Parts: sequence; structure tokens; C-alpha cells
Amino acid sequence: MLLRHQRTKEAIVKRTFVLSALCIALLTSTALGEVQTRQVRFENEGETLVGTLYAPTGRSADERLPGVVVTGAWTSIKEQMSGLYAREMAERGFVALAFDFRGWGQSGGRVRFKEEPTAKIADILAAAVFMATLPEVDPARISGLGICASAGYMAAAASVSANIASVGLVAPWLHDADIVRQVYGGEEGVHRLIETSQRAEASEAAGKPQVILAASATDRTALMFQVPYYTEMDRGLIPEYDNKFNLASWEPWLTYDSVVIADRLHKPTLMVHSEAAAVPQGAHAFFNRLPGHSFELWLDNVSQFDFYDRPEPVAAAADAVAAHFERFGKEL
Repeated sequence: MLLRHQRTKEAIVKRTFVLSALCIALLTSTALGEVQTRQVRFENEGETLVGTLYAPTGRSADERLPGVVVTGAWTSIKEQMSGLYAREMAERGFVALAFDFRGWGQSGGRVRFKEEPTAKIADILAAAVFMATLPEVDPARISGLGICASAGYMAAAASVSANIASVGLVAPWLHDADIVRQVYGGEEGVHRLIETSQRAEASEAAGKPQVILAASATDRTALMFQVPYYTEMDRGLIPEYDNKFNLASWEPWLTYDSVVIADRLHKPTLMVHSEAAAVPQGAHAFFNRLPGHSFELWLDNVSQFDFYDRPEPVAAAADAVAAHFERFGKEL
């Protein structure tokens, strides 16, 4: 069993799942259902976003199911971890949307391959509004599931969205200025990357975007050199993956404080993580600042990349998130 521990907060409004109850839920969950998919399109700021909608089969024509907007790790597209989790949620009775952010995958966008938190948050808000219009979705029961880098984007969107009732964060990469310095080479390393970003931004404005390879097992100049998942053809290195990174991404990414977002996130929130995954210190800091109903589930010895596609941790995370959304899928 992957379940390890959950820390209980002392504040009355802070409640945690009972560990034994979660174990029972994981062991006795109903058989996963079949899923149907269809391509969808919606607009944001004059540009078209393309997504895949995952829904359980067998829904009656007038039945409206709870919805979930699912987003993935940085540089990722809808055919990677967000699509996998969307399918998992559909198997558990939800209508789930995975989509390409503007500038990525099949979606439009003049600026390509840029990790821009503000733009991605806006896209999540647009996706939630779009989901509320779908005939198969109950507009009062829409939740948001963010994986890795997009956990911070999802939290920010949920904090201001009237369409997102509850939040699930899986393997969340949540950083503040201190963590950025720890990860990216101290003040000097961060300064160099921001200078690189500013030069790339100026070059982009002149019509010459500076784009590098996102992931490679052989090219040392790639953003993610020999990084698991992204460099493995049977995992993240799929034909649909853009595998590109706009160097103008560095400044908006490094200066984005996703930990402080917790202060204004009053929606019921579940976080699933592992001490063996990325920046757990950021997840702890984020969780400790949450003002509303908050829950955490920590799994033993699960890497960041295992959360993306390994069956056991994915199933454990999806079961926990589904239970959370079932319980808090409407505004309190």
C-alpha cells in the first residue's frame, strides 16, 4: 500500500481524511468504467484552444455529471499526464477536460512554447467557463485538478473562479523565491536565467523567438537533459509532444510565487504528493497557508515522474482526488 501519512491541522476548519477510510476506499472502489472521448474547442482572448473531453459511457441523454478541468506539468500537452488523469477521472464517473494551453500542442497562439503562468491561468478560467456550457456537465459541480507546475496555476484560477468548486493538486511543484534560489543555482543562477529570458523576450518582439529543445537523452543543451519521462518514447516523448521551450519563459516562471496563492484559496483542496517527488518543501509551505478545508495525502517513495504515468501511484492519486471531488464538488 502506497499510503504513508497525513498531517492534521489544528484549526477547526482544517480537516484531514481518515487514513483507514482512504485505505478502504482504495481497496473497495467500484470497477472502473468505460470512457468515450471527443475533441472540443473553445476560445480565450481571441485564440482557439483544443481539448479532449473524456466522459463515462452509458450516460442518459439528460444526465449531468460532475466535471473536472485537468492540467499537466510544464511544457506538456493534453496527450501526456493531463490526458491520462482525465481518463482516470472519467473512469470514476466524471466528465473531464484535458486541453492544450495557448501556444502549445494543437491550440492556437502567436507566442509558442512559452511557460507563462498568467496566460495559463487565464486559459484554465476559460476552460472552466466552457465546461459549464456542456450539456453533459453539471455546472454547479466542476472541480480543478492540477499536476506538477500547473498545480500553482490551477490554485490561482480556482481562487477567483466562480466555476471551480474544489481543487486537487497531484505532485504539485509549488515554489517561492527561496525555493527558486535553491533549485536554480542561487541568486547568481537565477539572475543569469532572467537575463537570458529578457534577451529572448526582446528577440521575440523583433520576430525572432529563441526556442530550444525541451528534452533529450543525448543533447546537453536541452532544457531537460536525460530527465525521465520526457526523454522516454514509451512515456512522455510521444509524437504529439512539442518538445520545445521558449527561453522567454524563464522570467515569468522564476518570478511566479505559487506558494503565496494558498493564502487566497478558500476552495476545499486536496494535495497528493511524496517526499521523494519534486520540491516537497514547497508543498508543505503551501498546505500550511491554506485557509479553508484542506487535506493532504503523502505516498511513500514515489518520484515526480512516477506520478505522471505509473499505474499504482496514478490510481492512488485518482482515487483520492475522486473521493475529494465527490465530497466537495459543490460550493459549500
